[in-house]
Amino acid sequence: MIKIKDLQKKYNDFELNVSLEIPEGTVTGLIGKNGAGKSTTIKSVLGLIKPDAGEVLVMDKNPKEFTATDKEMIGAALSDSGFSMVLTIKDVIAILRAFYKNFDENEFCRLCKEQELPLDKPIKEFSSGMKAKLRVLTAISHKAKLLVLDEPTAGLDVLARNQVLDMLRNYMAEDDSRSILISSHISSDLEGLCDDIYMINKGKILLHEDTDTILGKYGILKVSEDVYKTLDRQYLLAEKKDQFSYTCLTNEKQFYLDNYPNVVIENSSIDDMIVLMLGGER
Repeated sequence: MIKIKDLQKKYNDFELNVSLEIPEGTVTGLIGKNGAGKSTTIKSVLGLIKPDAGEVLVMDKNPKEFTATDKEMIGAALSDSGFSMVLTIKDVIAILRAFYKNFDENEFCRLCKEQELPLDKPIKEFSSGMKAKLRVLTAISHKAKLLVLDEPTAGLDVLARNQVLDMLRNYMAEDDSRSILISSHISSDLEGLCDDIYMINKGKILLHEDTDTILGKYGILKVSEDVYKTLDRQYLLAEKKDQFSYTCLTNEKQFYLDNYPNVVIENSSIDDMIVLMLGGER
């Protein structure tokens, strides 16, 4: 669905250089700190910026070569864009009806009612959660094959985030050939949604793993300084030293469970992985 090879984009104080692939029928998460390169990657996929080098293919085409029909196959929701704040959802419906042949007005209105989005109120009066829901509903309203979402849950409370994620799960359940590329710095949101995760930092891909592998094979070791000195460290990916102890990330949790039965080993979350790989040592 998406193939990116050696994509490069330079700004004054930032350089992006990434490769990644998103197969058909999968949900791929792009995680990292703010400013890591997530939005630049997504804008390259959508053809909103011109790469300095490398190749971007979306549905086997360069985004710059998309026809109107190709564009209808993509639904996008960007954190820094949206409809004019003076419009109402009724106005949005008229725009979507004009732009997309496959726009399902009845389903869109049903989902707006389900998500308690009023059709007649100006968008400027919506809460941040309501605006986020509208962006996602707009992206899925025309039965796109690919969704590209940049920070769709940023700034939302737990309930609103879960409602947005449920909409995305339902979207995928309707057609197993659909794909989603979703960026977020709220990585815990992605654990129950994504098939795989790319971690990006300072414009480069730091890690790519299946989500099940991260949640199943990765672990956190918490050890004293004395125990740390005795550890076989070949499977430690990152570590953080506190005053009297170490917290370590491993991608071979079972190795340490088998060989160090007295060491405290916890399951790793994606957030743990980010904290240690982006804020630890090694």
